Amino acid sequence: WLNHFKKDYIIDVSRTYSLPPRILPKTLAVFSSYSGNTEEPLSVYQEAKAASLPCAAITSNGRLKELCQKDNTPLIEIPSGLVPRMATGYLFTALAKIISQAIPNSIDQSLMSLISNLSKDLKPQELETQGKELAKKIEGKIPLIYTSDKLKVISYIFKIKLNETAKTPAFSNVFPELNHNEFSMYTDSDLEGLRPIVIILKDADDHRRVLKRMDLSADIIRSKGIPVEAIELEGKNLITRMFSYILLSDWLTFYLSQAYEVDPLATELQEDFKKDLGGS
Repeated sequence: WLNHFKKDYIIDVSRTYSLPPRILPKTLAVFSSYSGNTEEPLSVYQEAKAASLPCAAITSNGRLKELCQKDNTPLIEIPSGLVPRMATGYLFTALAKIISQAIPNSIDQSLMSLISNLSKDLKPQELETQGKELAKKIEGKIPLIYTSDKLKVISYIFKIKLNETAKTPAFSNVFPELNHNEFSMYTDSDLEGLRPIVIILKDADDHRRVLKRMDLSADIIRSKGIPVEAIELEGKNLITRMFSYILLSDWLTFYLSQAYEVDPLATELQEDFKKDLGGS
């Protein structure tokens, strides 16, 4: 969705403990942590403040909220009580609000009209049915989620929600890159015993050569006895279709968690890990 910002600006996304290398004096540093206690953005926040960069933050609570209040850093506080992966709407709209206020006229119309488009184009019941049926096909298998590079964030969202919500292995990759490396595993390997299933998420505006790669790859993979599900969702524009895919991933992983009889909201492993990791 960052492609919906006009091209006059450089946008970097960092998920580490340090500022990205392309830092200019006018760089706006935006910190997003649902809990407010994620140690990576807390580390970068201190670095950004030391560099006197303009900052803003999005959180529901925690240490990040405390620091922003102490430093008078602009803060959007979003509702608490959710698991972070279910707060996408709050995090997304908060970030769009910060950038639109910091950089006037920086967001194109398709993003500004997202809410109205979603209310018209999203079909929750259809997406729920589709997610439920897809869960039945994935059950007992290891999903490999493939998309175009343009939708790589969507393939990654599917992967992490399968990991976190359904507590199952899942992997993602993108066209055309996967045809140059990962595709080799389909040569003569006996993968059926590993029980993979390939999910190809398509978009009407994908490059025609990428769409051809998807179709040809699906045929070859099926010829090796591995199931392939190709999905293409509708919507007025790319950002609307992306949110449709996100909703589909939620229904898919919810029903898969039911099939596996696991708690879709449980995060005990992550919490125990954080305790063991301790402070720096």
